[in-house]
Amino acid sequence: MNNKKLLGSRIKEIRKSKKLTQEQLSEMIGIETSSLLGIESGRFYPSLHVLEKIAAVFDVELIEFFRFTSVNFPENLDEEIIEIVSKLDKHNKRLIYKLLAAAYVTVG
Repeated sequence: MNNKKLLGSRIKEIRKSKKLTQEQLSEMIGIETSSLLGIESGRFYPSLHVLEKIAAVFDVELIEFFRFTSVNFPENLDEEIIEIVSKLDKHNKRLIYKLLAAAYVTVG
């Protein structure tokens, strides 16, 4: 399963555990239901801004969306991370920092 599908499945799993419908969640975070369907089905990634909104509604840390059972990591993981982060704007870099800080506290 690819990472988009893993992330989408995890969001769907948490949404269902919170007993929310797609319509309810999409209204609460201010996106179209069809957009949420696309996220949950793994057709596309949500923006970090949308992930942050979903986390607030679910009352979970961002790291909860990434607790997958299996992920295929590239051999050059460090370089891939640096390349991805280098392409982000300042707002998204701050969101990534929050995510990493939360993960470090959880693991560390």
